[in-house]
Amino acid sequence: MSHPEQHSGRRRPRLDRPALVALLFGLAGVVYRLVLTLFTVPVSNSDEATFGLAALHIGQGREHPVFLYGQHYMGMLESYLAAPLVALAGPSWPVLRLPMLALYAIFLYLIHRLTRRLGTPWFAAFVVGLLALGPERVVRDQLTVVGGRPEVKPAVLLMLLITVGLAAGTVHRRRLAIGLFGLLVGLAVWSDWLILPYLAVAGLALVWAVRRELLGWSGLLLVAGVVVGVAPMIVDNLRAGPGEDSLSVFREVSTKAGPQPQWSDRIRGGLLEGVPLAHGLCPVDGCGRWQQWFGVLYPVLLLAGAALAVLAYRRAAGAPRGERAGRGAGGLRGERVGPVVQLALIAGAALTLLSYVRSPLAATSPLDNARYLSVLQLSLPAVLWPLWVAALTAWRGTSSVLGRFTGALSAAVLAALTVITLVTTVLFAATGTAASRTEERQARELAAALRADGPHEVYGDYWTCNRLIFNTDESVVCGVLDGDLSPGQNRYRPYWRQVGRAERPGYVVEIDSPMDRRLRRLLADRADAAPVREVGGYRVYHPDTPVRPWR
Repeated sequence: MSHPEQHSGRRRPRLDRPALVALLFGLAGVVYRLVLTLFTVPVSNSDEATFGLAALHIGQGREHPVFLYGQHYMGMLESYLAAPLVALAGPSWPVLRLPMLALYAIFLYLIHRLTRRLGTPWFAAFVVGLLALGPERVVRDQLTVVGGRPEVKPAVLLMLLITVGLAAGTVHRRRLAIGLFGLLVGLAVWSDWLILPYLAVAGLALVWAVRRELLGWSGLLLVAGVVVGVAPMIVDNLRAGPGEDSLSVFREVSTKAGPQPQWSDRIRGGLLEGVPLAHGLCPVDGCGRWQQWFGVLYPVLLLAGAALAVLAYRRAAGAPRGERAGRGAGGLRGERVGPVVQLALIAGAALTLLSYVRSPLAATSPLDNARYLSVLQLSLPAVLWPLWVAALTAWRGTSSVLGRFTGALSAAVLAALTVITLVTTVLFAATGTAASRTEERQARELAAALRADGPHEVYGDYWTCNRLIFNTDESVVCGVLDGDLSPGQNRYRPYWRQVGRAERPGYVVEIDSPMDRRLRRLLADRADAAPVREVGGYRVYHPDTPVRPWR
């Protein structure tokens, strides 16, 4: 912890050695991600561009969206955070991602504070060091603006720190803190429903800590904070038509027709692929068998963490009365809050995993959907704590032969976890960024060519259109077509209508893609006569008369 240092008549805090190490780890993690941000790594895409276009519209005062364009369940908090920067500097990927980098830094700070309260200073430094690392799957969830996860993780950590402070008696403006807790809950619900398991357990921890206070003004402030935070979502749902409310849309998106995978396949995809990917043990293209061990161990660590928390809770309850009196303002409740929060983190991880493996996507597409498990990073201190305790006990020589063996094995697991994450991160930084940078360069070349020479109203596929619009600051507008040249997923309808009114729209297609071949067949004899040029892996067609087969 920090120690006061007398200097020039004033007391100044001084970082102890573990805090200084954690600070250096955290700075390394932020600088590493800043470099990636400046080079637009990981690669951008049209989903992220939709958030960027919303930020552009918000900054210009043109739109104030509640949900992502084209849907009714993903909140736009990230677009609102980026809007001032985009309005000031113009649309660019580094500018759009800077708030995500700030949220990551806040996440590291808060998880360090919480881990020190629950564990030991050196363990907190170790957790920060692990979280400072990050191959593509991890940094993609932390840096790209695709909604939800970067902002809800700091919100949950702050909620838990508020709970710890209230129980320990170190929070003086208690009602204000409880109101802030409610506000964070509301904002998190609006932003991303994937965080609901953690919000539930954090709420239970708060009720345990201050249940009597919640019967008065504090409870009213808690409810008011939740309502204020979730107000945009409530208003939008009240205005939504039948079947367009958030719950209906989310249920429709989550329900997939067809045969359901077996539970064994879902559990295999969730544990053996999802958990290692979410914790940075595997490259983005999947986990080898030797990297899946952490997924097998994860449920065991959850059970061990829960057992340690229950033992610590009972030990605090059984302490002598005189020892309780010396615990300060928090008393027994302040001593017990650590195990309660640890149990909340364990339960949040277990509920998140259960929710994930219930989805067929855990079995049918584990690589693409492992991003939904990135919130498990919140529980890393509680999950690794049993390994740390066992290793530390063996190191001090206070355990039996079996205990020393268990401690040595735990230390080996922690070392393996660190080494594998470090190696995967280094390999990504050294060799895994080239493809992203090449794709970004091609996308910029396409945007520059169309911005300079036209056409300025074009059709393209989903993964081309909104990124092209963002890269050109809306000087080029794109309507989305599917591979068979039928109307596709046009999230922002004004773009589609503008291209539809164009007398001579262009077509931007990847070379030799299904859309390219279909377009050439429709153009037939005009294919060679129509102006065609190739830019950055794309063909740009600009026929004299439009090709709109859906009409």
